[in-house]
Amino acid sequence: MLIAAGVAMLLFVGYQVYLTDYFAHAAQTKAKQALVTRWKTGPDPLLPLPDGSLPRLPVGTGIANLYIPRLGRDYAWTIVQGTSAADLQKGPGHYPGTALPGQVGNFAVAGHRVGRGEPFLDLDRLRAGDAVIVETESQWYVYRVKGANRNISAEDGDGIPGREIVSPRADSVLLAVPDHPGVAPSEALMTMTTCHPKFTAARRMIVYAHLQRTLPRVTANMPARIAALYRAVLGRQ
Repeated sequence: MLIAAGVAMLLFVGYQVYLTDYFAHAAQTKAKQALVTRWKTGPDPLLPLPDGSLPRLPVGTGIANLYIPRLGRDYAWTIVQGTSAADLQKGPGHYPGTALPGQVGNFAVAGHRVGRGEPFLDLDRLRAGDAVIVETESQWYVYRVKGANRNISAEDGDGIPGREIVSPRADSVLLAVPDHPGVAPSEALMTMTTCHPKFTAARRMIVYAHLQRTLPRVTANMPARIAALYRAVLGRQ
């Protein structure tokens, strides 16, 4: 019985990690291809409407691409709208109701850490000052991981650290100014959330970044100033 239980546990872990990864990467590929097609055939889905209101984004559809030089040249994920289990099966998900890329406020994104594509598997490798790049149809946004004196856990000038570990019920990380209820935002922030530690959902790892630079997206090619961010971290290989 113990052997059977052990085998069952190994099969379950294999399903959670490998099989869910397979299906998640297939779903991510579809979301990425659909986003490319939308960018080629229509206006930027993230632009405000003529009356100034924000667009209604269909859940489960791609809205932007995410790149993190610290995690390698092949790290590229399409962010989808929504954070339900079905949405996160396709890739990192934008929390509805939080800011859009580049906006003043808190652009918040969730992602799985183990299995189901695990886009945030190595989020703990990020350091204070690391670039987090978001590509939309019309802009490239370069965020920088917060932290003070190269310490990612230290609070920046606005009282927000680069990384913290919180309870799964700590919804205050999604506020316009994370962990500061009632405070009006004055800067464009990005928040990334994932489970912690790996293989459990006991806690949440939160990584915060602030918008440093915006570049127009003229072509599908990555601008030289964005590519240089990779060389700064990975060298010229």
